[in-house]
Amino acid sequence: MSDKKTEETKNQALEITLTEEGKKPKKEKKPKKEKKPLDKAARKKRRRIAAVIVLAIAAGALVVKNRMGGEGPQAYVSTTQSLVGEIEQTINTSGTVTTEKTKSYFSDVNVKIESVSVAAGDAVNSGDVLISYNADEIAKEKQLANLKTQSADGSYRNSLQSNNQKLGDLNEANINIEVLDQQIAETEARINNLENWIEKKKSDLAYEGALLQISILDWQNQPDSEEYMNLQKLVQLNSYEQQNNEEIKGWQEEIDAQNKVLSELKEYRSEMKSQKSSAEAGQMTSGAKAELEANTRTQQLEAADSLESLTAAEGGVVTEVNAVEGGSLAAGSQLLKLESTQDVMVRITVTKYDLDKIAIGQNATITIGSKEYQGKVSKINKMAEKNNSGAAVVGTEIKITNPDSDVILGVEAKVIISTAQEKGAVLIPVTAVNVDMGGEFVYVVENGILVKKPVVTGISSDTMVQVTEGLGEGEQVVLDVTPALVEGMTVMAMPQ
Repeated sequence: MSDKKTEETKNQALEITLTEEGKKPKKEKKPKKEKKPLDKAARKKRRRIAAVIVLAIAAGALVVKNRMGGEGPQAYVSTTQSLVGEIEQTINTSGTVTTEKTKSYFSDVNVKIESVSVAAGDAVNSGDVLISYNADEIAKEKQLANLKTQSADGSYRNSLQSNNQKLGDLNEANINIEVLDQQIAETEARINNLENWIEKKKSDLAYEGALLQISILDWQNQPDSEEYMNLQKLVQLNSYEQQNNEEIKGWQEEIDAQNKVLSELKEYRSEMKSQKSSAEAGQMTSGAKAELEANTRTQQLEAADSLESLTAAEGGVVTEVNAVEGGSLAAGSQLLKLESTQDVMVRITVTKYDLDKIAIGQNATITIGSKEYQGKVSKINKMAEKNNSGAAVVGTEIKITNPDSDVILGVEAKVIISTAQEKGAVLIPVTAVNVDMGGEFVYVVENGILVKKPVVTGISSDTMVQVTEGLGEGEQVVLDVTPALVEGMTVMAMPQ
C-alpha cells in the first residue's frame, strides 16, 4: 500500500511539473552563443553544484515520503562506480631556473682593455667577442710570449738531454754493478781457497813434526846412535819448514794480491752504486716529462694566439663583468662570468612527505612563462635545509633536457614530476577513502544496503586513488561519508 502511495505521489509531481511547463509562454529563439569549453575548475564547480541539487531533491523527496507514511531508504547517498584505468602520481611544485655550468674568464695578459662588448644580462653565442685588448700592448705581450716560448723550448731540450745522460749513467751503473758483483764473488772465493790450502799445508807439517818427536822418544836411550842424530836433524828441518815453507809463502803473496784486487773492486762497486742512486734521483719521471711537454706546448700556443680579443667558448648569459674599458687587470684576474643556457636546470625543494616518492631519473614537465619543456630529476641532496617557514626541505635539481634560447635564468618555473604510473588499476575518487582505527575503508552500496569494506590504497593523483586490495571494478562507492552513515543501513544510491 505504501509503495502504491509513493508511486501516486511521483506521478502527481510529474503532472504538476508538466502542467507548469505547459503554461509557460513560448519565447523567441535567440541566436546561439558560441560555447567555450569549461576549464578544470569550472567543471569541478558545476559537478559539485549538480551533486548538491540532486542530494537536495533526494532529501526533499525522502522527507515528503516519510511524512506520507511511506517506507523507503534511511538515507540517500552520492555514489560513483569504481573503474579500471590508468593513473599517474605527480608532485606539483615550483623552483628557480638556474645553470648547471658557470664559466669564469680570466685575463691571460696584463694589458689595457680596449673595449668591453657585453654587459651583465646579455646573451651571447659561442665565438662572440667579449673583450678586446689594446693592439700596441698586445704586440709587446706577443713578443714576450715568443721569448717565453724560446726559453721553455730550451729548457725542455736541456731537460731531455740531462735525462738521457742520467739514463746512460744508470744503464752503465747497472751493468758494471752486475759484473763487479760477480768478480768480487770470484775473488773472495779464490782468497778463501788459498787460505784453506795454507791451513792444510801448515797442518800437514805440524803432523809430520809430531811424528818425528815421537820417534825421538823411541831413540832417546841411544843418543849417540845414527838414527837418533838423523831424527834430530829432521825435527829441525820440519821446524824450519813450518816457518819458511816456500809454497805457503807463495800462496800468502797471492792472497795479498787478491785482497788488493778485492778492495779495488769494492771501491769501484761503491762508485757505481753512488752513480746509480744519483741517476735514479735525477731521472725524469713520465709525469714530469708529460708536464714539461705540456708547459712547452702551452707556451707555443699562447705565442701563436694573437691575443687581440677574448671570445665566448659557448653560448650563455653574462652574469658578471669585472673588466672596464680603458682599464687593465693583472694576469689571472677575473674578467667576467658566463652562465650556460645549454646546460640548465630548475632547483626545487622537496618536503619530507614527498621525499619517498621522488627518485633520480624521473620525468618532469617544466613550464617557464607560457612555454613547456621536458626534464629529468638529476640530483637529490643528501642533507636537508630549512626553508623560510623553518621546515626541513631537501634541495633537488631538475635538468631541462630540451632547452632553447627562450630559457631565462633566475625566473620561477612550474614543475610537475611524474613519480609513478599504473595501468589497469582499480580507481576511485580520493574523497571516497576514509580512515578509522582499523585503517582505510570505503562504503559501497550492495542491493540497497550500506557495506563497509577495508581497502589498501596505492598511488594517487589530485582526484583519484588506486585501490590495490579490497575493491573490484564496477562497485557503487559512496563519495561523501558522514557520521550519519552506519554499515548495514538501507540507502538509496545516487550515481554521479
